[in-house]
Amino acid sequence: MEDIIQVLPDRVANQIAAGEVVQRPASIVKELLENSIDADASQIQLIIQDAGRTLVQVVDNGKGMSATDARLSFERHATSKIRNAEELFHIQTKGFRGEALASIAAVAHVDLKTKRAADELGTAITIAGSEVTSQEPTSTTNGTSLSVKNLFYNIPARRNFLKGDKVELKHIIDEFERVALAHPAIGFTFHHNNQELFRLRPDGLRKRVVDIFGPKFNEKLVPVEEDTDVVSIQGFVGKPDFAKKSRGEQFFFVNNRFIKNNYLHHAVQIAFEGLLAEGYHPSYFLFLQIDPARIDVNIHPTKTEIKFDDDRTIYAILRSAVKKSLGQYSIAPSLDFERETSFDDIPLKPNGPVKPPSIEVDPSFNPFQSSPKKEHKNQFDWTEAYHQFDTPSQSSNKEIEFEGAHSTTIAYQLHNKYILTHIKTGFMVIDQNRAHQRILYEQFLKRLENQSSLSQQLLFEQTLEMTAGNRAILTSLESQLSSLGFDIEPFGPQTVVIRGIPAGLKETNASAVLERIIEDAKHNRDDLTSGNLDTLAKFMARNMAVKSGIRLEKEEMHQIVDELFACDQPSAAPNGKTALITLTLEELDKRFQ
Repeated sequence: MEDIIQVLPDRVANQIAAGEVVQRPASIVKELLENSIDADASQIQLIIQDAGRTLVQVVDNGKGMSATDARLSFERHATSKIRNAEELFHIQTKGFRGEALASIAAVAHVDLKTKRAADELGTAITIAGSEVTSQEPTSTTNGTSLSVKNLFYNIPARRNFLKGDKVELKHIIDEFERVALAHPAIGFTFHHNNQELFRLRPDGLRKRVVDIFGPKFNEKLVPVEEDTDVVSIQGFVGKPDFAKKSRGEQFFFVNNRFIKNNYLHHAVQIAFEGLLAEGYHPSYFLFLQIDPARIDVNIHPTKTEIKFDDDRTIYAILRSAVKKSLGQYSIAPSLDFERETSFDDIPLKPNGPVKPPSIEVDPSFNPFQSSPKKEHKNQFDWTEAYHQFDTPSQSSNKEIEFEGAHSTTIAYQLHNKYILTHIKTGFMVIDQNRAHQRILYEQFLKRLENQSSLSQQLLFEQTLEMTAGNRAILTSLESQLSSLGFDIEPFGPQTVVIRGIPAGLKETNASAVLERIIEDAKHNRDDLTSGNLDTLAKFMARNMAVKSGIRLEKEEMHQIVDELFACDQPSAAPNGKTALITLTLEELDKRFQ
């Protein structure tokens, strides 16, 4: 019988390894940026074309490589970072596996130019699918320039798994932000399709956070600082007032390496206990410095997960540090254990008489007689409510037809989420968010189909500040937003000007709606790039609809009820979920039997 086990060719082995290291263009960005940092670069340029599909280029002014090192850097397990297994537990650099460049070169076309300051000429190497096609001396600047072109050109199946440009760009921006935050002393620039998204000058951490996430972030930051024998913690947490429902700006760094750790996240969340509404998450930018011997960074291919030898202690220290900072800056309430000073007002003298307190009594007080002096505005008037729910014959002039039943426009809001309204056979409970989505969806769909005007020009233009990454996403949605009625123009790298908004949208809500659209686009919740009218209408309806938890005025409730009953499909939201339910008098009677 023939032997069946064979050693794979290097080319195939590299492509298999690339499956772990190179998952998408953002993976390449991370590896190349970290290589530049390990090369002691003080200035790093990132250049992207077509969200990394056609080009990912990183240019640095670091130490550069000799001709021999340049060639060896593309061999598997070739590294300058470690010499033996023991050094794995004292890692101070970003990379150390020696797989990144070999894996990248296996699935793309790679051009490398590098030069050391002491050398007269540098080295240029061209590689395609792990095969070196040329290596020659070249005239180039000090440092390294590495270009990765046509990613997955030789593995079409992998290329087909890439998402749309806006999603891939979002992942690239995420990786860039993580590296840039971890190294505020290094200058970074980032260009996508010849458009500058970031220009970050060397500075402190607070300035780096503000430069990435926008000027308004400066007022949101609360400093955190703690130094112990186990771990040193520095950084910032966001004030509770600026918490979000999405887990956006949350960053942990251990020894300047970005990590993901749900256990540490829970420590921060617990520190904010009692300060955040349910479902909201704080922002944080926290740097932990710890002895490398007490952590293991070699448990995940992308090195975003690490092991601590004593994670419980670190959890306790982190929670305490955040809680202390919130208290120091008067964010969290603090207990006052000082002596109660109100006792100082008691007029007692040594050996003096004690004067009993005087008590005033109103002999004419009648507990069964209401007093006009005390008004309880929040008290519910059941008598008024009873009279408002008239019989159908008494209120027929207010009624409208709905599925054979008569419904009055009298409405009440329950827990700022549901609208209750009286119908002939009982009452109806309406989900305010889903109902409003249905109303807006049908309105937008009709306007899009009829190509009628969707935009209303603003009398006073609005400016909206955002991160450069968010602005890039907004720019990628320009045609879709225009068809929905937005008239937006870029104004600097982190600002846009709003000149027009969709008809029916309140001016005060325009910025919030755009921010929600960006969040939706980031997470690819809708394929807006398809241009499908139904998708566009659903997208706008979801982002413009009144949210659960918002208090409505009576007129607003009446409008939702009336417009919902006028819809073609009033019983369901655009996503098919139930928008209203009815409870008949017969069903209520059974409950009281």
